[in-house]
Amino acid sequence: MTYIGELISIGVAFSWTATALLSEFGSKRLGNLTLNVLRMALALLFSLVLFGVVTGSPLPAGATAEAAGWMLLSGLVGYVIGDYCLFQCYIIIGSRYGQLFMTLAPLVAAFMAWVTLGQQMKAVSVVAMLVTLVGIGISVLGRGEHHKVSLRLPLNGVLFAIGAAVCQGVGLVLSKVGMDHYVAVASMPEWLVPFSANFYRCVAGVVGFSLLLWYRGETSAFRDALHDRKGLTVATATTIFGPFVGVGFSLMAVQYTAAGIASTLMAMTPIIILLPSYWLFHEKITWRAVVGAVISVVGVSLFFLG
Repeated sequence: MTYIGELISIGVAFSWTATALLSEFGSKRLGNLTLNVLRMALALLFSLVLFGVVTGSPLPAGATAEAAGWMLLSGLVGYVIGDYCLFQCYIIIGSRYGQLFMTLAPLVAAFMAWVTLGQQMKAVSVVAMLVTLVGIGISVLGRGEHHKVSLRLPLNGVLFAIGAAVCQGVGLVLSKVGMDHYVAVASMPEWLVPFSANFYRCVAGVVGFSLLLWYRGETSAFRDALHDRKGLTVATATTIFGPFVGVGFSLMAVQYTAAGIASTLMAMTPIIILLPSYWLFHEKITWRAVVGAVISVVGVSLFFLG
């Protein structure tokens, strides 16, 4: 089918928009760690069911020891550290601004690929980074006292958002390395490989978030969440749109189209999220927000398509 990769990428952008909005609500209701433990566990469960239906075995096949190791490391960086920062920034500055900062993730991924994998980075890439930063700056910076530029958002929320973007980008590169170590197995269709890779990432996520939950002494909050029907519904929906369908299809998209085109289309979330955040959370849509989001996405486009 023509443009299947592009269509998948656009679908992922909408999927991540839903995930961001649901995650903001769920984090505020259940807590960051509780929501993440639930969605990682549910993602594993959904994966086991998917493998069982498609291959006849609930466990994924085709992953070498090296592949599994890289994917576990990717899950530790991208899910445990990255999603902890992301959900914390949702609580502090909201999902709309959180997704705006996530436009930095593909830029970080490309920079990491340049440093670690030797992939080329052209001069236009530097320009694209600057354009993306300008777009973010327009949205989050404003005039302070004595005509000085000031940050319009809490600093800790911004730092969590930047940390999430960095970890997302690094995690993507680690996933790429891990998937390169997969071997072809007759029982595992090619389109299922990204879901197999994500399975190992979710294993790292469950273990990591569970340890954090125990260390922070929030196990009682987790037990209470198991009796919160509305909270569990949100956690389930967040899982479906996020670590199960969203991440799985994002990895699938790069198999059917150029990584740059896929990343650019998937980076449209900051624009898509403007109206839903207004309807659901009554956040004002200002010219700064619109222009900043558009410029940030243009920056990502220049980076990959220039």
